[in-house]
Amino acid sequence: METEKILILKGNIISAPGFGRLELVENGYLVAEDGNITGVFKSLPDRFDGAHVTDCGSAIIMQSFCDMHLHAPQYPLLGLGLDMQLMEWLDTYTYPTEAKFKDTEYAKRVFEAFAQDLIGGGTTRVSVFSSVHNEATYALTEALSRLHVAGYIGKVNMDRSCPDSIREDTAASLRATEEWLERALPNKTLRPIITPRFVPVCSDELLSGLGHIAYRCGLPVQSHLSENIKEIALVRELCPETYGYWHAYERHGLLRRGSLMAHCVYSDLRERNALKENGVWAVHCPCSNMDLSSGIMPVRRFVYEGVNVCMGSDIAGGADLFMPGVIKAAVRMSKLNWIATAQSEPILSIAEAYYLATTAGAKCLGAGAGFAPGDPLHCIVVDDSRISAADEGRPLGERFERLMYRMQPADIIAVWAEGYRVK
Repeated sequence: METEKILILKGNIISAPGFGRLELVENGYLVAEDGNITGVFKSLPDRFDGAHVTDCGSAIIMQSFCDMHLHAPQYPLLGLGLDMQLMEWLDTYTYPTEAKFKDTEYAKRVFEAFAQDLIGGGTTRVSVFSSVHNEATYALTEALSRLHVAGYIGKVNMDRSCPDSIREDTAASLRATEEWLERALPNKTLRPIITPRFVPVCSDELLSGLGHIAYRCGLPVQSHLSENIKEIALVRELCPETYGYWHAYERHGLLRRGSLMAHCVYSDLRERNALKENGVWAVHCPCSNMDLSSGIMPVRRFVYEGVNVCMGSDIAGGADLFMPGVIKAAVRMSKLNWIATAQSEPILSIAEAYYLATTAGAKCLGAGAGFAPGDPLHCIVVDDSRISAADEGRPLGERFERLMYRMQPADIIAVWAEGYRVK
């Protein structure tokens, strides 16, 4: 598979260069050369005269999605056990399922289907958890790399308070991480990220060892933070000498710049300041927060205070891998938060939520805002005729809003990732 020397897409172009700010170009041109974005133009520059133009007609050309927190081995669990809360759900469903990924052939079958589903829904950038198994993690890397998915991938570490079938010996877990990194570090598209599952299942010795590896290799970290009340109480019991959940990571060097902490539902001011000061991204996972009855993350409070925020599906705690479903959930959860705060924290707009699910994640991974020149092309082409058939002629901004609420994967007719057409 090769990138096109010059790719020119003509159509209605939508991007999110800033939080809550959409850039709309009707009947414009998105140009990429050798897989990298040249720019978005209202009229085609003269130097491209004679070049082939792919006319997308009335379709909408948009940034593809970034899912910055998801568990690939939980893909078989989508839609199961969601009448439970977090800790019970992990014990009943998640840990037994993840143990199956010791079987590499099983892992390959699941991850192939997972990768196809991801691309089919227009997600081309991720920060993804694998399991504790190195061979399964290699299989996940291969499945995603074949479709040019970019971002972070992590081998999970856990050495206490979990079933024997997935509990690692501390020293063995650190050795396995070093072995995995020997193969993972050369990959510059799907890069390694240090992945302690969360404090309740990671000893201080393991967290400290992972912190040293992250420092030595210059790697970010992904984990979970202040998701569930019982989880927070357990961390307080396990780590009584810490100032808070965040400190259980920070004291081991795991709150590194560019790292990702998912959920942050109950993060107090001190914890939010720690994230901001350390340059850590808070990942909003509205579907999971709702499906496992964890709570409401006050997203706008984080944004106003200068904490970086992006968005994740958190499958299978969240039952929706399709990111427009996560975008809808973020808006709806913000409405509940608006009610719960006596209308003091404004509702998220659909444009703000779309930014969190696209540009914010791309920036976390080192890309620019919107369709930034020089970045690899990541985009989708969406045919909204099924949605708009009974109500044609709406302005492009309204078509976008309706698309975010009503789009289905089948409406996505083309996907580019890292400059390659993958659907």
